[in-house]
Amino acid sequence: MTVETSLRDGMLAALPNLRAFAVSLTNDPVQADDLVQDTILRAWANSHRFEPGTNLHAWLFTILRNLFLSDYRKRKREIEDVDGSYAGMLITPADQHDHLDFEDFRAALAKLRVDQREALLLVAAEGMSYEEAAEVCGVAVGTVKSRVNRARHRLALLLGLDGTPELGPDNVAKAALGGFSFGSPAQREAPG
Repeated sequence: MTVETSLRDGMLAALPNLRAFAVSLTNDPVQADDLVQDTILRAWANSHRFEPGTNLHAWLFTILRNLFLSDYRKRKREIEDVDGSYAGMLITPADQHDHLDFEDFRAALAKLRVDQREALLLVAAEGMSYEEAAEVCGVAVGTVKSRVNRARHRLALLLGLDGTPELGPDNVAKAALGGFSFGSPAQREAPG
């Protein structure tokens, strides 16, 4: 009897035990049959790795268990959506408006005075505290606060915004204008 014939006969003899183990793992006879079939296919494809004289059943059960666990991990991340209702609820907002908003924001940012733009970017985009920004700019903390406030005010004017809710999902733009009190229309007309 050749090694290949012996291996095939051993696999056939192990089928009932493999199926029983697979059913106990999956609680689904159809899924168990698929798991046993995948196990036999994997074992046959890797038969060169099996060492004759070792425990064939243990080798097959290890393959089955590993396949089950891999499939379980994969299924755990998946959501069953037979009728497509879940997928229908998912939407991806169009990004064209975001891109245009960002370009408008960049153009408005470029129109700010350099010292205001610098202070605003250090505080809003880089996340520095007013004290850290003041140290970088070599000015007093109050000067940085004033520059950031004026920059936010000027950006709001240039972008024609009355409040941050109009901003798209761009976090830099939100941070740049965040916390700014827009005031009355007369205040917004004041020179920056």
